[in-house]
Amino acid sequence: MNSTNGGPGAPAHEVVVIGAGLGGIGAGVALRKAGIENFVMVDKWPRVGGTWLANTYPGVAVDVPSPVYNFSFQQRSTWSRFFAPGKELQRYAEEVVDKQGLRDKLRLGSGAVNGVFDEADDLWRLTLEDGSVLTARFVIGAVGGLEQPHNPEIPGLETYTGKIMHSSRWDHEYDYSGKRVAVIGTGASGLQLIPELAKDISRLTVFQRRAIWIGPKPDFAMGTVLNSVLNFAPLQQTVRFVGNVGVNAGLGAGLAISNYPKVTSIGLTLGETALKSYLFTQVRDPELRRKLTPDYRLGCKRPSVSNNYFRTFTEPHVDLVTEGIERFTATGIISTDGTERDFDMVVLATGFKVMEKGYTPPYPMYGRGGLELSEFWDANRFQAYQGVSVPRFPNAFLIVGPYAYAPGSYIPLIEATSAHAARVIGEARRRNATRVEVRQEPHDRYFARMDKRAKRTHLFSQGCVTSNTYYINYQGDGAAFRPSTQLEMYWENRHFPLEDYHFSTRPTTADRAQAARTTAGL
Repeated sequence: MNSTNGGPGAPAHEVVVIGAGLGGIGAGVALRKAGIENFVMVDKWPRVGGTWLANTYPGVAVDVPSPVYNFSFQQRSTWSRFFAPGKELQRYAEEVVDKQGLRDKLRLGSGAVNGVFDEADDLWRLTLEDGSVLTARFVIGAVGGLEQPHNPEIPGLETYTGKIMHSSRWDHEYDYSGKRVAVIGTGASGLQLIPELAKDISRLTVFQRRAIWIGPKPDFAMGTVLNSVLNFAPLQQTVRFVGNVGVNAGLGAGLAISNYPKVTSIGLTLGETALKSYLFTQVRDPELRRKLTPDYRLGCKRPSVSNNYFRTFTEPHVDLVTEGIERFTATGIISTDGTERDFDMVVLATGFKVMEKGYTPPYPMYGRGGLELSEFWDANRFQAYQGVSVPRFPNAFLIVGPYAYAPGSYIPLIEATSAHAARVIGEARRRNATRVEVRQEPHDRYFARMDKRAKRTHLFSQGCVTSNTYYINYQGDGAAFRPSTQLEMYWENRHFPLEDYHFSTRPTTADRAQAARTTAGL
C-alpha cells in the first residue's frame, strides 16, 4: 500500500476535499479565499464535473435557467440555450477549475474508500480506490446527493438478457435506434430522456409509478446577441440575483409559508390548476390525461418543466403503463395486469439513493471512538449542524449534508456550506487548533428547529408522505431539504457563532515522543 503522509503525527495535507464536482470545486475556491493552499481534491471520475460528467443520457440539461446556474465568483453568460445541456455545465466546471487555479489540486480517477479519524494526532486517514492513503488535518465531503444510482428491486431483473442501463450510467456505444425500449421511471431524468428516445426507436413503453407535476419550459436558443448583452457584468449580476430569487420562490414558496396551512393549500390549489390547464393544452385524450395527472399535491416532489414530455405520449408508437411491474423475464417485463412485453433495451430512470444508509456519503467515515457516520445516522436519524457538521466527527465537514439544501439552485447551497467549512478551518488555523468539533447543544438546537419546521411544511401536511418523494427518507424525516429560504441558508452559514464549535490543540505523536525523551533525560 502506498502512503502519502507528512511524517510522524503530521498530515501531508491541511485539507482533503472528496469530490471534484461543482461542490468540490466550490469548496476549493472557498479554501483559497481563506488563504488555505495545502489541499487536494480527489474524485473517482477521470475529469471534473460530478453529476454533469456522469449523467450524459440523451436530453440531459439543467432544470433551472443557465444564467442562474453559475458561481457568484465566476458568472458565465455564454450558453447555447436558456436551459443549458449537461455537456456545457461540465465544460463550465472545467473553466472554473482553470480560472480559479485548481488544476494542480486535482487527484482524479481514484475515489475515497473510507476515512478514519486518528484521535492521537487529530488527523484524517483517507484510503483511496488505488490503495493509497492520504492524511489531512481536515476533510470536506463534497460528494453530491445525486451520486449513487438507485436500481429498483424488481424480481427477475438479473435474468433479463437484453440491454439494461441506468440513466446516470449511459452506454453511448449501444445503438438503440429502431429498437423496442422500456423506460422505468418518470422523474426528472425520465422527463428529459423520454422525448429524446422516442425520436429514434420503433416502440417506447414507459412504466410510470407516479405522475409528475410539469409546467411549460421557457427555453430558447441564447444566440450571440443575447449572450453579448448578458456579458455586461452589472446586468449579468442582476439577472443572476433576480433569477435565483425567482427559482427559490418557485421551489421554496411552500416552505416559506408553511406556518399558514390555509394559505399554503390555496397557493397549491392555484398552482395545480395552472399546471392541469397546461396538461390540457398538450393532451386532449381524457384517459391519457388522467394517467398523466399526479395524485399528490404540488410540491410533494420537485416539479419540473418541459415542452415536449406530454406530447410524446400522444405519439402512436409510445405507450404509458401505469400498472405496476410484477417481474422481469429473460426478454422483457410482465406488469401486474398480466401483460407481457418484450424489449431490446430497458432504461432505469429510477433516481438516486438520497439520505439512505451507506450512501450519504457513499463511503464509511469513522469518527471519535470508531463511530461510523452512516451507522450513527441510521440509529439516530440524519442530522448535521447547518447541514455541515456532526458531533463526534472532528475536523470533518459536508457540502450537502442533512438539512443543508434550501430548495432552489444548488449553487447558492454549495457557496454557503463551503464558506461555513472554510470559516471554521480558518479559525482553527488562527487559534493553532489541531481539532475542531461542533458542540452538541447548538447542533441539537439546529436539528430540532429544522425537524419542527419540516414537519409543519406541506410535505407532511398535504399527503406527501405516500408520494414516494425523496424529500422524505426511510426514517420519515425531511432530511434532504432545509425548510428555509436560501437567504437564511446564505446568512446562517456565514454568520454562525464560532462558539458553536470547540477548538483544541493536542500534541502530536512527534511532540509526545520528544517530551518522553526530555523526561528521560535523553
